[in-house]
Amino acid sequence: MADPTPAERQEKQPASDEVTEVAPGVYRAQLPIALPGLGHVNCYLLEDERGFTAVDPGMPDPDSFAALSHRLAQLGATPERIHTVLVTHSHPDHFGGAGRLRILAGADVVAHERFRSIFDDTDDDLVQLLDERAPKVDEEGFDPVEFAGYLLGDGDIPDIPGRVTPWGGAIPFPGREEILFMRSWDELTKRGFLTPQPSRRVANSEVIRLARREWVVIHTPGHTGDHICLLDPAGGTLLSGDHVLPTITPHISGLHANDTLAEFFDALDTVAAIEGVTTVLPAHGHPFSDLQGRAAAIRQHHEERLELLVSIATQIGEADVEAFSHHLFQPRSWGAMAESETYAHLEHLRLNGRARRHRDGMKLRYVVDA
Repeated sequence: MADPTPAERQEKQPASDEVTEVAPGVYRAQLPIALPGLGHVNCYLLEDERGFTAVDPGMPDPDSFAALSHRLAQLGATPERIHTVLVTHSHPDHFGGAGRLRILAGADVVAHERFRSIFDDTDDDLVQLLDERAPKVDEEGFDPVEFAGYLLGDGDIPDIPGRVTPWGGAIPFPGREEILFMRSWDELTKRGFLTPQPSRRVANSEVIRLARREWVVIHTPGHTGDHICLLDPAGGTLLSGDHVLPTITPHISGLHANDTLAEFFDALDTVAAIEGVTTVLPAHGHPFSDLQGRAAAIRQHHEERLELLVSIATQIGEADVEAFSHHLFQPRSWGAMAESETYAHLEHLRLNGRARRHRDGMKLRYVVDA
């Protein structure tokens, strides 16, 4: 079966205002986002006697929080009724609202033990900064506390360097226009964005109680190193995050392991082997039932990308990651994410004896064997 066209992809559809019960005590609330290929994120609200757990509460901006408040009102609730936030992974459309809900509602923030945001390991400095509004700049490169100072302040905003990648590219960070936009946010939104750190970190196979029943944490790295799914074995429900999506294949990051694609394949095999799953609740797109079939299709897509890279190499010979990515992806997708996924695939080929690399200045260059 051919992949759906961009117009047909569920994940690109705009957020609906409607809140639906997709499993007993589990409500799907779509929140608006505007990211490449995505029009919404599914925030799942799990109800119990204390209130709600919010799984992936959307972006950190005020509009996303207003949408969440509107969806909760349909359930007769307010954001203050959220006692727990569960974050499937460290992308801002998933963890963005977590810090605000911790401040506003006193919610616990739960994420995998490997969860990291750009503000991690700077808690003490950020607490002092949030109190004193005095930026700390003491080293070259991206400084999260320096960034927070620009966000909270009202002075000039210089160029903020991105982080250099292993393959010699750069991961961009918000520039002047983005920071100026974020400065328009209310104080609570900004404070929440800067402090998303979990209050509880969970490990693979750990059991947590949500929505009056027990869920099993499944560590599923690949899309990020800290990605988790949640399994309700009694009810046959899997909260799949971005690990298994209904009509698109998740982006594979090349940044968190030696062979992130192998990690992803192993994690796909893990969830595909789960018996009794009848409802898959993805972070984007609509609920679906054929977990094994979808996992197999996603794996096949990436295996085909590996062979496509071999074919590309016969055309361009030795090349750097950026050059390979320009052949692997359409121009509309060129940039850091395309390079990261290309790097992940090239490293998988190299670690399986099908490619070689050497460094030319800052750039890694690859020779792929036919």
